[in-house]
Amino acid sequence: MKQNTQAQTGSTNTTSRTSRGAADSSHQIRRTLEGHTRPCEECGVVDWQMDDSRGEITCNSCGLVVEENVIDPGAEWTNRDRSQDRSRVGQPLTYTLADKGLNTTIDVRDLNTGSAGRHGISSQARREWRRRRVIDERSKTRKSRERNLVRANQFIRDNSGLPKPLQEEAARLYRRLSGEGFVTGRSIAGVTAACAYLVARQENLPRQIPDMSRSFDVTEKELSRLIRQVSRRLNLHKISSPDQYFDKFISDLQLPPNTHIQVGHLWNAIQPHEDIWQGKKPMGVAAALIYKASSESGSPRTQSEVCGVANVSEVTLRGLLRLIDGLLSQLGYVSEQ
Repeated sequence: MKQNTQAQTGSTNTTSRTSRGAADSSHQIRRTLEGHTRPCEECGVVDWQMDDSRGEITCNSCGLVVEENVIDPGAEWTNRDRSQDRSRVGQPLTYTLADKGLNTTIDVRDLNTGSAGRHGISSQARREWRRRRVIDERSKTRKSRERNLVRANQFIRDNSGLPKPLQEEAARLYRRLSGEGFVTGRSIAGVTAACAYLVARQENLPRQIPDMSRSFDVTEKELSRLIRQVSRRLNLHKISSPDQYFDKFISDLQLPPNTHIQVGHLWNAIQPHEDIWQGKKPMGVAAALIYKASSESGSPRTQSEVCGVANVSEVTLRGLLRLIDGLLSQLGYVSEQ
């Protein structure tokens, strides 16, 4: 009787421990991963964790490593410039490259002696990579249109003197003209110069035709003709105003800052009277106003100096000065100085 009582007591204790264990296990958190849903072989707990830095899957309870060298399917952020930008889309498309920047290029800077030495590239390997670079560049420009785009974009980058956004716009205009067959039979340098000139004029940063013709090595006559043709074809008609040249001419003549104020007063006086200056060469009107303002502000420049900057003749300058002086005398204009 006593043995039966002990046996019952032992079974009761065993049952209570089992029920407590079951209750404890029911309250445990189950953490599963793809391919790992069964309990751990060591401790019987389902609590798996992925260590991204080590590439391991481990049991959180006992630390058992069940898988190593796991491939991370997520994005690999290579933030080389230590900025906050973690995008992986690469550089934006650009019209200043014939392939719009979509192709991979071998940078010549990586093949110079210093950079190649840091990467452990021998001189023989460097020569081989230079040869591959030449072959790669040639393979991208097999068609004549692609070769012409490369030349045109190089002209725009090297000779236009425009900011990057305006270079993009000039390259876009040239690509459009090339696609429409306008460039065929015409000078690539001349068409690119016309595109650069028109883009600058549209953005109120006008360039002078003589300067552009020298930069692109085309004649003024050819450039003027192409500017008219391109502007008609692309509907980019816009008349330049004399005030768009003030800053450039004053800077080229190295005049003091107060000259800007005096030129502004003169321009405000004659601007409403379009019958006087409209139809005249804008650069000539700007030159006449700056010549007059420099004399009135105490920093005179000779007619020869002003005409050299504005690319107008001294005869033209004197004729415009007579018209402006006549108008100002009728208005009763008094110098601000």
